[in-house]
Amino acid sequence: MAYRMDMPPKEAQKTERLFGTDGVRGVANVYPMTAEVAMKLGRALAYLIRNGPHRHRVIVGKDTRLSGYMLEQALSAGLISMGVDVEQVGPLPTPGISNLTTSMRADAGAVISASHNPYQDNGIKFFWRDGFKLPDETEAKIEELVSSGEIDNIRPTATKIGRAIRLDDARGRYIVYLKATFPRELTLEGMTIVVDCANGAAYRTAPSVLEELGAKVIALGVSPDGKNINHKCGALHPEGLSKAVVKHGAHLGIALDGDADRLIVVDEKGNVVDGDAIMAICTGELVARKELKKKTLVSTVMSNIGLERAVAQWGVKVVRTRVGDRHVVDEMRRNGYSLGGEQSGHLIFLNHTTTGDGTLAALQLLAVMCRQQKPLSELASIFQPVPQTLLNVVVKQKKELGELPTVMKAIKDVEQKLGSNGRVLVRFSGTEPKARVLIEGEDAARNEAYARQIVEALSKALNG
Repeated sequence: MAYRMDMPPKEAQKTERLFGTDGVRGVANVYPMTAEVAMKLGRALAYLIRNGPHRHRVIVGKDTRLSGYMLEQALSAGLISMGVDVEQVGPLPTPGISNLTTSMRADAGAVISASHNPYQDNGIKFFWRDGFKLPDETEAKIEELVSSGEIDNIRPTATKIGRAIRLDDARGRYIVYLKATFPRELTLEGMTIVVDCANGAAYRTAPSVLEELGAKVIALGVSPDGKNINHKCGALHPEGLSKAVVKHGAHLGIALDGDADRLIVVDEKGNVVDGDAIMAICTGELVARKELKKKTLVSTVMSNIGLERAVAQWGVKVVRTRVGDRHVVDEMRRNGYSLGGEQSGHLIFLNHTTTGDGTLAALQLLAVMCRQQKPLSELASIFQPVPQTLLNVVVKQKKELGELPTVMKAIKDVEQKLGSNGRVLVRFSGTEPKARVLIEGEDAARNEAYARQIVEALSKALNG
């Protein structure tokens, strides 16, 4: 099958973009993740949201990274300098900011987080007043305002300068919202759940939600120190969670990432259950309850072909998008679908939320377990993945694959060997200086060898 490349068009590459697939991201205190840029981003956002003489408000949250203090103050200063009020909520999951933005009728929301990246990185992403991430054209306008100096001379004075307050009940508001998405007739009483919060933004919310719904909770990754976010824990490193589930005889384990917008789970036997399997389980339940709109599931090009095979038994069609939960959400909104997500664990239940929410997704999975009274391992058995190998290679530059003849030759060689029984996907990360090579085929050992061939060609072509 044909490869897929997620690169911007040539003309868009001439000027380095600030925004990637999920906001602005990079090493903290190094361009573009500096206090100066954060302030300019705040000023640009403030300029765009102004739509009348009334006072405007932006909700600002963050994860637990050390650099969050610096960027929170800089971003807030930029907003305030343009006459916009800021409500700071401190550490709160990314989807919590989306939820508060809409429930409090704020003009926008801002999250300071680098999601699953290590602590030395950070990022900034924005939500519009409707709770959805900014469209590409709005991000482009922000970039233009940041670089052009067009708004440099707009300086409100006296009472027109904005102000900042701390929203002390933000966590409680978000917890109440999450609990309301869990069916009232169900309870988690009698269940033991291990939850790994990755020392990130959900370290206080996720355990509280599960406990208040009746579960016995064993919490891991709930001691953030500014440097241990995502470190050998959470959704990217579920090994410790697996051991804890088996040790405590838990019904399942829940792993979140640094900003808690993605979910990976572990069954009662300690086996990892990824986003594809969770989507398959929830699809079956939604079909049975006649709640899956248009009998369609949205996933990305990274999802395993086993997902399509699993949901086919219910007559469900799978629509694939580019990598990134925003592309999944865009497809869902454009065509009226209700469930979508990524293999990596970004799961969007559009009937409940506007973005990926790891805790909310866990609650929907738990509802299926409660209703069907089956262990997770049995539920997950409907999904039989085809072997995949995913390798990453750090690259010094990103070019269109069509401009790299040696890489194209390596890709075509592998595609010919796989034939109709496999798939090749080569793409550049939108959040890191890496290229990703995915090989899907029936033979795991051959997949590994094929992936290494392409990685070697990429490294030679892009790293000199």
